[in-house]
Parts: sequence; structure tokens; C-alpha cells
Amino acid sequence: MLRSFLLKETVRLNSRLSGFNQLRGIHSRNKKAMEFIAKGWSAMKEVDRVIDYCELNDKRLIPLLRGAKENFELALEVDNSNTNARYWLSKLHLKYHVPGACKAVGAALLVEAAEMGNPDALYELGGRLRVENDYVQSSQQAFYYLEKAVEQLHPGALYLLGAVYLTGDCVREDIGSAMWCFHRAAQKGHAGAAVAYGSLLLRGHMLPESITKFNVKKRSKTAKTNSVSSKVNQIELAKEQFQIAANAGCDLGFKWLSRIEEEEKHLLSEHPEQ
Repeated sequence: MLRSFLLKETVRLNSRLSGFNQLRGIHSRNKKAMEFIAKGWSAMKEVDRVIDYCELNDKRLIPLLRGAKENFELALEVDNSNTNARYWLSKLHLKYHVPGACKAVGAALLVEAAEMGNPDALYELGGRLRVENDYVQSSQQAFYYLEKAVEQLHPGALYLLGAVYLTGDCVREDIGSAMWCFHRAAQKGHAGAAVAYGSLLLRGHMLPESITKFNVKKRSKTAKTNSVSSKVNQIELAKEQFQIAANAGCDLGFKWLSRIEEEEKHLLSEHPEQ
């Protein structure tokens, strides 16, 4: 009886150690893959830094591009489930003049990364599908992938989906949903979304409940009935959005800030008693 008990405990201990070793192996593979991805990403950043000052197929870029490609491929060999390596390798094939580049391979890698849930891949695939095509229902497919990226709060996808709702492109026009998308993207520092959101506020569109219910503040009855105060609040909210765009280096943000200051002065001069 004691022997059977010891045997059971030994089997249980071995199973725990086996599970621990598996987790340790996964962690080790992930760490190694991230090292390769960091090297490849660094090489791509260097290419992006100088590519505007030389030809796209400049021979001086080849070592950097080849190095980036090799590092992303090594990352996939170490960890085949890494979606970041798939996404960046797809960008190399689709966008850059890297030796051995293939558009079909890039497209396949991009689709795989998107299907595996990578937010950057979902956003890029959705953007690439938003083209005129008489043979493929690309608009609905694009909307599907954009929604998946929005679920992960990808700022670019939020901005693009907001534009879709604003224009009514392939969906019913919904200003409230557009403002929510722009609001969340602006919170993440997206300059275009901040400008769009501020512009809608200046045009008199009220904040939807999906935004205001998280920022409920007690207001006096006079503030509720005072339309001038409401307009000033709208201007202040818009000003905050344009400041976000300006902080991101957007010229439109600076232009709107100067215009809004003039509008603010004009509004206050019309109602000096308020």
C-alpha cells in the first residue's frame, strides 16, 4: 500500500515538473523571438529614417532590409505562433524592396496575423480591403476586420471606423458612434481623430451618452439652462482635442487652436454679462 502511494506521488510530481518545464520552454522561446523581433524592428526604423533621402531600391538599404527579414524569419522559426513577427515580415514583403520579397507571401502572412488576432494586422488588412473591387465584397470584409481591431482599441482602426460611421460608408450613418470612435482614438494620441472629434464638437454635435455616462458631474440648474455656458463648454472640449493634435505635431491642431481662440473671444464679447 505504501509502495502504491509513493508511486502515485512520484507520477504526480513528474507531471507537475513536466508542465513547469513546458511553460519554461514557452517563455524561453517567446523571449528569444522578441529579441529577434527587436533587432528586425530596429533595422526597419533605420530604413524609415533614411528612405526619404534616397531611392527605394538604393543598394545601401539592402543590408538593413535583409537583416530585418532574416530576424523576423528567425523569430518565426523560434516561435511560429508569434503574430508580431508575422505582421512585420508581411510589411517587408508588401512595402519594401527587400531581396526575395513576394507580394503573395506578404498578403498570406498579413491574413494569418490578422486571423490570429494581431491588432496592427487587423487594421492594415481592413484598410487594404477598403478599395473598389467588382468581384469581391471587400467593403464588408474590411468592416469586419476593422471592428475586430476596434475591439482591441487600436487607435488607427478607431479613427477609420469613426470615418466610416461619419460618412455612412457601407453602414448606416451614426454621428454618435463616430464621435465615440474619435474620442477613444484621441485618448490614445491619434491626431486625425482628435481633429475630427474637435470639429464635430464645434459644429454643435452633443456628446453621446456612451461618453458622458463615464464623466457625469453635478451641475446647477442655471448651468443646464444657460445655452451660452453650454457653447463655451463645447469650445473648451474642442480645444482639448486640438491640443492633443498639436502635441502630436499636427499642423491642423495648431490652426484650429488659433481659430478657436478667436471664436472664444467673439462668444464672450457677445455675452459680457455671462
